[in-house]
Amino acid sequence: MAMTEKNVTKKTKPEQVQTFESGNEMAAMAAAQINYHVMGYFPITPSTEVAQYLDMMASKGMHDIELIAADGEHGSAGICFGAATTGARVFNATSANGFLYMIEQLPAQSGLRFPMVLNLVTRAVSGPLDIRGDHSDLYYGLNTGWVILTARTPQEVYDLNIMALKIAEHSDVRLPVIVAYDGFFTSHQKRKVDLFKDREPVQAFVGEAPEGYPTSINKEQPVTIGAHMNGDDLLNNHFQQSEALYRAYDVYKEVAEEYEEISGRSYSILDQYGMEDAEVALFLLNSAAESAKDVVDRLRNEGVKAGVISPNVIRPFPSEDIRQALKNVKAVLVGERADSYGANGANLTHEIKSALQEDPDNNTLVLSRVFGLGGKDFYADDAEAFFQLAIDAAATGEIEKPFDYYGIVPGKEELKLQPVIEPQTKDVYNSGLIKVTEDEETNKLKVKVPPLRQLTTKPKRFASGHGACPGCGIFPGLELFFKGIEGDAVILFHTGCGYVVTTAYPYSSHKQPFIHNLFQSGPATLSGTVEAFFEMKDRGEVDIDDDFTFVMVTGDGGMDIGMGSAIGTALRNHKMIILEYDNEGYMNTGSQMSYSTPIGHMTSTTGVGKEKQGKAFHHKDTAQIMAATNIPYVFTGTEAYPQDLIKKAAKAQWYAQNEGLVYGKLLITCPLNWKSNDRDGEKIMKAAVESCFFPLYEIERGETLITYDPEAKKKRVDLSEWLGYMGKTKHLLKEENNKLLSSFEEEVERRWKILKTKHETPLI
Repeated sequence: MAMTEKNVTKKTKPEQVQTFESGNEMAAMAAAQINYHVMGYFPITPSTEVAQYLDMMASKGMHDIELIAADGEHGSAGICFGAATTGARVFNATSANGFLYMIEQLPAQSGLRFPMVLNLVTRAVSGPLDIRGDHSDLYYGLNTGWVILTARTPQEVYDLNIMALKIAEHSDVRLPVIVAYDGFFTSHQKRKVDLFKDREPVQAFVGEAPEGYPTSINKEQPVTIGAHMNGDDLLNNHFQQSEALYRAYDVYKEVAEEYEEISGRSYSILDQYGMEDAEVALFLLNSAAESAKDVVDRLRNEGVKAGVISPNVIRPFPSEDIRQALKNVKAVLVGERADSYGANGANLTHEIKSALQEDPDNNTLVLSRVFGLGGKDFYADDAEAFFQLAIDAAATGEIEKPFDYYGIVPGKEELKLQPVIEPQTKDVYNSGLIKVTEDEETNKLKVKVPPLRQLTTKPKRFASGHGACPGCGIFPGLELFFKGIEGDAVILFHTGCGYVVTTAYPYSSHKQPFIHNLFQSGPATLSGTVEAFFEMKDRGEVDIDDDFTFVMVTGDGGMDIGMGSAIGTALRNHKMIILEYDNEGYMNTGSQMSYSTPIGHMTSTTGVGKEKQGKAFHHKDTAQIMAATNIPYVFTGTEAYPQDLIKKAAKAQWYAQNEGLVYGKLLITCPLNWKSNDRDGEKIMKAAVESCFFPLYEIERGETLITYDPEAKKKRVDLSEWLGYMGKTKHLLKEENNKLLSSFEEEVERRWKILKTKHETPLI
């Protein structure tokens, strides 16, 4: 049979499959199918899963992306920027405070016109901490010069991620792109999704990475990237960047049309529902718009001409589209999951008002409401309440209250929260049983501690009722350390398991003054507290005993992202203690790799499979790094050796009160993520010490002393004995991983020999 021209030229759409997935899974799937070159990342809830899924896919050989675990989000942004300068395709994902931590890097990348794609899984910005979804992080990104796309559903997360790269690399744009979607609402909730069965149509759609642009690795045409500019040049540079961002509007529409041809899914600049003849409308970003659509149907059945507008693009801001959409609307309520404090409306409210002001024939009334902060749910009833406000304004032609918060609950004096825990002060924490004296001959401290049973009457610093997992070693380890601390203490926890499980408002497990601040700035924060305390003491403004002990507790990766702050604090030698509980991972965000994770250990970002066998490099020796700052006292400890730890705590307090900064590292168990038995904590800790993986020692005024030598006591065990207790490491004992195990054993032995040499030679 002869084929017609139509039959010959007709394109067959690529095959797609239907699945049921979350937004984070679909962001990872899009990235894997594109097969980016590099992802620099750092885990932060709720975006963490994106890197986890990609790591899992890598272990199965599903992509070739080089996943680079950074020391923090600032580092991850630097990795991405550096990779982008080579012409590589670059991907990242972050949230909330992580986005703010990297934000100074973002204008540098857009100003220098290096494309990449960043998934912003939106979340409340701290102050106080909340890990659930709103748009307070997204709004900080509005002035970074990045194209910003917004996705309401997992389907849109997948599709917009594929479109984003093509937009970013387009010759008329050449800018990085953010794909923003709601944390936990879209990121974790599973919905029906269609995706391409194979990666080929995705890669054909985005095409080859464009060439002909300046890169950092072109030796034939070397370029200088990021040279400083004077005002005239900078003005021209920013004008060109601004024009490129506006051009992204047309490029988006062009790319969306091309994508519709292969996917069958259409993405206009504005998603409009019921707006053809709407008289009242809601303007909502992302997932909240989906909740409001059901209400539109109900109101229309009642004769109310209601509609919902939700943009797919907010940078560039689609002013003309909004003017057209609202041309016949009497009242629109703009609901925003963030505020622009003191501006009588959040950011997009003012941008909509500005757009409408340019249309002299438009009389739309604009109401602004801040809602849903910190992940507060937005239900159909809430959308109906929003519509009612718009209906009332349309009926009267007046707005009773142009700007307000929605969903707040006024407090009542009679319901004022009362302390649950009786504050405890110096006297109850002074046992009088611990004696610390300075030995003038040895230049060391002599510590006398009673048998442990005599210290059991000393009250705990943390109340019961916290939310730690069964078998968690954090609080037994910390409580044991604090048995050696006499008198009052001010304790700071940065974000991590220890903080999260003890201070969920309105409850607290802390019996003494407590401060929280972010991962990267905990040491600096407490150093400011210490110096302010002594300054006020010197001025006679506070009447408090001098023997306050200031302790900053770090863990869950805090000595990675907070390393710079810790070293700076140590070099300044403030009178305080930095105490690290080392659980060998970022456990508070879901057991991701930390630099303290040992080689070969399985985490959620160092998976085990046919292509990978856990972490690829050795663990960081934080104690030795901190010792290099020449602080007066450094120690390691574990609850499995209680007398040793209590003595070191007493020394730590003396040095912190008399000479300067102390650093201590406690190895603690995490049964949930180590995949070990809850009851085996002491056994695992002893094996870690007796295998010499975690030696117990102290560095006092520059001299190293091993405080427990398993070889001298003839108790040393093979490293494999320790590894065998934990599910995260049992794969290392398989024959096919002998080479990896040998590398681990050799490194442990090398560090142990160096430590013994320092022990035997005081001046080293």
